[in-house]
Amino acid sequence: MIEIVGVRFKKSGKVYYFDPIGLKFQKNDHVIVETARGVEIGEVSIANKMLPEENVVSPLKPVLRKASDADVKQAEENKIKEKEAFALCNEKIQKHNLDMKLVDVEYTFDRNKILFYFTSDGRVDFRDLVKDLAAVFRTRIELRQIGVRDEAKMVGGLGICGRKLCCTSHLGGFEPVSIKMAKEQNLSLNPTKISGTCSRLMCCLKYEQDAYEDLHKNTPNVGSLVKTPSGEGVVKDVNLLKGFLKIQLKGDSDTNLTLFHVDDIQVIKSAHVKYNAEEMKELKNLKSLEE
Repeated sequence: MIEIVGVRFKKSGKVYYFDPIGLKFQKNDHVIVETARGVEIGEVSIANKMLPEENVVSPLKPVLRKASDADVKQAEENKIKEKEAFALCNEKIQKHNLDMKLVDVEYTFDRNKILFYFTSDGRVDFRDLVKDLAAVFRTRIELRQIGVRDEAKMVGGLGICGRKLCCTSHLGGFEPVSIKMAKEQNLSLNPTKISGTCSRLMCCLKYEQDAYEDLHKNTPNVGSLVKTPSGEGVVKDVNLLKGFLKIQLKGDSDTNLTLFHVDDIQVIKSAHVKYNAEEMKELKNLKSLEE
């Protein structure tokens, strides 16, 4: 077992483990730590805790100290400087006529580096921009191109559910989301209904996917040949959540369907999921929403 303390650098950011080096910390304490990009101030989200060594990527960087009032004040001053740097960088971008959109600016706690986050449809030659920024700020400058999902996380906003975006409220990182999830959950393939503010598939499609996958394991697809208490038939419609199937029994017409529960039938021959021409066209268009 190894002792760790979990630290976040942003409200909904990823939790990173550090070595408390014998010090005791409480949740919401501010601490000064050394990271790959320099000295940073963060907030404790996991107080001192013992974890199995295999769950920790060693070696852990140490917590340098608990943040003092002066440290917190410096962090607040950095926030003010970030706003000033944001405005100045935007002016420089327009001056150089660069096809890029500035999203956010971050100072490291020790002010040894400034990070500028931007989005762009393609690659950008920002060498002259970096030279101009370095001449003004006289410190290390780093420009990072980010994706639209990262932009939404930084900027924030409201989802179509009316709540604060998941990525800005509680998601520490992004997980892959696919069109297959929307199809398996029987959702509309209309892009406006399944895409988020970032114009990518909504992260919440992932939340219930495991449950839907379990249901699909025990529920035959439409078109499957099944045995029911009333004889053999073909599945015509599926209510996945309630577990009910509408089945056309042998000898019955297409409009005469009988309702059975999934527990009352046996699958004779499974059918693969089929897409009609309209659905295939929608799926092709929706591929651009995946990330």
